[in-house]
Amino acid sequence: MDEKRDQQYLFVGLGELIWDLLPDGKRLGGAPTNFAYLARLLGNSAAVATRVGDDDMGREARNVLLCAGVLTDYLQVDPDHPTGTVGVEIDARGEAHFKVNENSAWDYLELSPTWEELAATADVICFGTLGQRKPQARETVNRFLELSRPEALRLFDVNLRHSFFTKEMLSRSLAAATVVKLNSAELTTAARILDLHASDETTLCRQIITRYGIELVAITKGAQGSLLITDSEEVKHSGYRVRVADTIGCGDAFAAALAHCRVRHATLDESSEAANSLGAWVATCTGATPEADASTAERMLQIRLRC
Repeated sequence: MDEKRDQQYLFVGLGELIWDLLPDGKRLGGAPTNFAYLARLLGNSAAVATRVGDDDMGREARNVLLCAGVLTDYLQVDPDHPTGTVGVEIDARGEAHFKVNENSAWDYLELSPTWEELAATADVICFGTLGQRKPQARETVNRFLELSRPEALRLFDVNLRHSFFTKEMLSRSLAAATVVKLNSAELTTAARILDLHASDETTLCRQIITRYGIELVAITKGAQGSLLITDSEEVKHSGYRVRVADTIGCGDAFAAALAHCRVRHATLDESSEAANSLGAWVATCTGATPEADASTAERMLQIRLRC
């Protein structure tokens, strides 16, 4: 067996931890948290570098992560700000609409000596735009990435559906990343902000690759699958037809499977298949962090076998 494929890697979700307040109850969420949770289900070592309040929700978040096998050594506790929450409404198509609360604990991330050690040992780091909405968190994320090893996979999960991003944040994050994930609408928005001009997605992605030294750009297209682009390859996937419970965390699942395959040197076709499969399966679940039960374990085994 290929040692790279059998090896366990350390995946870090850096940024926000948020409780998704769904119509039928709350589920743990936040893109970096979802990423780490799902990376652990795939058999990797995983940690969330985030900050929670000194409150019941913060303690419950720690327990959920512990039960899933995610390392909680890097959860900071904020005495002054609450654990993050987001109101979620689900429309008739299963699409989620979010209202994120302000001034959450994760807005005040601190670069502790423990986090410096984590940055230096991580094999994969997932970070996004929402987790950088406040200056203190933004500076902490940037320093964490600077302290990571050159060979680490740094996955920038672009989220431009909120009002907290800027051109400077977008450019700096792209320059720090090795892999970028975004959807088609976000690609269009990013191109406008960055003054990129092309009539097709492939050319836009290759302009990003050239300008920022990116290895891979992944465009997610919901039920229509995805497009993976490097400087020399392009792989399309038509997606899977599934009964959607909601779309929360589908992109995070895609990112986790993509990174899982990428560090194991899987082909782009293998990576595309695994990422779309896991993303589609999470769409059949309620929330972004499905229970780690027997059926989930079987699904994760199927994904791992693709990589």
